[in-house]
Amino acid sequence: MSPELVSILVLVVVFVIATTRSVNMGALAFAAAFGVGTLVADLDADGIFAGFPGDLFVVLVGVTYLFAIARANGTTDWLVHAAVRLVRGRVALIPWVMFALTGALTAIGAVSPAAVAIVAPIALSFATRYAISPLLMGTMVVHGAQAGGFSPISIYGSIVNGIVEREGLPGSEVTLFLASLIANLLIAGVLFALFGGRKLWARGSVPTDGATGEGDAGFADGETPGPGTDATSGTATGTGPVTSAATPATSATPATPATPTAPASPTAVAVRPGREAGDTGGTGDTGGTAGIIRLTPARIATLTALVALVVAVLGFDLDAGLTAVTLAVVLSTAWPDDSRRAVGEIAWSTVLLICGVLTYVGVLEEMGTITWAGEGVGGIGVPLLAAVLLCYIGAVVSAFASSVGIMGALIPLAVPFLAQGEIGAVGMVAALAVSATVVDVSPFSTNGALVLAAAPDVDRERFFRQLMVYGGIVVAAVPALAWLVLVVPGLG
Repeated sequence: MSPELVSILVLVVVFVIATTRSVNMGALAFAAAFGVGTLVADLDADGIFAGFPGDLFVVLVGVTYLFAIARANGTTDWLVHAAVRLVRGRVALIPWVMFALTGALTAIGAVSPAAVAIVAPIALSFATRYAISPLLMGTMVVHGAQAGGFSPISIYGSIVNGIVEREGLPGSEVTLFLASLIANLLIAGVLFALFGGRKLWARGSVPTDGATGEGDAGFADGETPGPGTDATSGTATGTGPVTSAATPATSATPATPATPTAPASPTAVAVRPGREAGDTGGTGDTGGTAGIIRLTPARIATLTALVALVVAVLGFDLDAGLTAVTLAVVLSTAWPDDSRRAVGEIAWSTVLLICGVLTYVGVLEEMGTITWAGEGVGGIGVPLLAAVLLCYIGAVVSAFASSVGIMGALIPLAVPFLAQGEIGAVGMVAALAVSATVVDVSPFSTNGALVLAAAPDVDRERFFRQLMVYGGIVVAAVPALAWLVLVVPGLG
């Protein structure tokens, strides 16, 4: 058995054990990287650690640290209410606002993970407060980032168009951009319909004055979620008594966090550090002055830090992770009480999972498994079959590794049969681009990992499984559809 095949079989075993035994997949992947790297690939420790995603580690830690501080001092609560006022209380429009925002950021030059890192914590905090499916909100953010990701001035678009030009292939910047935009827009529409969008429309508007009196937790008048609220769809699955601060809500399903509800009286609520009496927190706590969220010095500083993060990443091309850590440290120094627990709220289990899996993928790349698989497909004598297999390889590998990296490897592999003229180069490149990026909803990709890490008050194992299942569906369906729509009509 070839070393490449052994490494792939070990990856399958890692998935099976993690799924059936509830062992952290990242820890398993580190062990697999050590075993395969040492015994099969003849790598030393330096060779194994060469695949450790240090940049992603810092991004995950830095961004979740910064937004943990923002949650602790009530900044995300203020942003949630600002978003509600922006759409005049129509909660159903918020997922589309987040989709458009991340799309605009990537279209004007933001790296996709940077845009997701900026928007996802705000979007998912909103989802928690208003009982919107975190799966819906998180995937809308990721698909929004990919929708704008191939504009002519974007990072992805510039890279792919540059590869096409270097390989001497015919290209179309507009076709590439529209293919990704339309594909992600259609997927977002389906997601919205399937994961509670219609029920969000049925809720109507919520108050936009910042008040959260009794019966208002992001629902229409008189509608208050009970213990049976379904966190996946964001809809009530049963009835239950309205809870108050004096009587904590209990959940019929432990894995599903209870939806925040209004307290029975303002005196029953303990004010968290960084909040003033009368503020409304992210968990639904209200004070004695109609629950209006005010801008305190800590919140103003945090908002300034978030703007500075955007400017630093987009305007000065600074690293998102290092910038976020620096800003978080400044806020922690100025307001230590607000940020005392923030370090503990960093998604350490997610960091272990993602870094472990990507370290193993690095071992696969180091020992040539990725190139071996790509060259095997490229040597197939049937161009159409080779085209769809390349799309699937791009999707599967990109679900665990760099989307740009896999496109940079696969487009050159497609050159030999594209040169024959039987397959249209423009459609093939667009299909590869869509296949390799739309799967970034996978929790093993950078974007999926950021969404998983940013979701507050959810059962992370359950949310991880949801993202993994959804990512698997995307990997299975989208490459074939992209091939059918973009490649088959371009036959010579």
